[in-house]
Amino acid sequence: MAIDHEDELKDEKNPRPLGEDDIAILKNLHQWDLVSDKQMIQEEQPLQETRFPPTDIEEGMRVGVDRNKYQIQIPLPPKIDPSVTMMTVEEKPDVTYNDVGGCKEQIEKMREVVELPMLHPEKFVKLGIDPPKGVLCYGPPGTGKTLLARVVANRTDACFIRVIGSELAQKYVGEGARMVREIFQMARSKKASIVFFDEVDAIGGARFDDGVGGDNEVQRTMLEIVNQLDGFDARGNIKVLMATNRPDTLDPALLQPGRLDRKVESGLPDLESRINTRTMNCERDIHFELLAKKNLQQHDL
Repeated sequence: MAIDHEDELKDEKNPRPLGEDDIAILKNLHQWDLVSDKQMIQEEQPLQETRFPPTDIEEGMRVGVDRNKYQIQIPLPPKIDPSVTMMTVEEKPDVTYNDVGGCKEQIEKMREVVELPMLHPEKFVKLGIDPPKGVLCYGPPGTGKTLLARVVANRTDACFIRVIGSELAQKYVGEGARMVREIFQMARSKKASIVFFDEVDAIGGARFDDGVGGDNEVQRTMLEIVNQLDGFDARGNIKVLMATNRPDTLDPALLQPGRLDRKVESGLPDLESRINTRTMNCERDIHFELLAKKNLQQHDL
């Protein structure tokens, strides 16, 4: 082993001479083409001189900068979680008011609160009043609360964002509140938006202290929703729809005027509303009047 070590030291002190192939490789590595380098610098120069107009720069905006001179080159979209972006409804639902059996009173209220301010805002300006900002739809399961929200998404050209309450109940501290902030941040970036919270009782329950703290994260998420609905910053042209079948469990702070201005109750349909067979291929000898007299929902029929 000692002899091998001495041989290695001798090789390091007396390296072998370079061959022709080694000399050619070194020449190629250290060769500098001045003309091509100048041409490449001239091609990259217009990119460095590109400036973003200072009038379009806002506080808190994400921008791309030159890593050498730190000059603003291009604006970047807001950093939003992909799971929040996927909540946007891209395709309009193929549901109209004619497809909703009954619920005439509920339809009129929804059109007055959500559809009218977006399609005809000048009427509220003429009256000198602020349009309603939010609606709470409540009632037994299967009475058309979510169906009305789908109709509203079809009638307006606004960006429709559908949020399920259980999606905001996250495991880690602060994740649910962060998602709520990003939802409203994405809604404010649009010209007009509708945010629909389905099954809001999953995160909007009344606050209480169970002595363990297991429900603290859900309460933080609910407080962030309250802050976004009626906080220090302006909400913008955002309408909020909420649906639940347990309105008695919601926190009173969530139901205050200015956050949810209208409460629309969807009850069981009447006799006429239960008979909705316009698009059904049925036999003629079926007595729908007898079936409708039973206290059932449309889905049961």
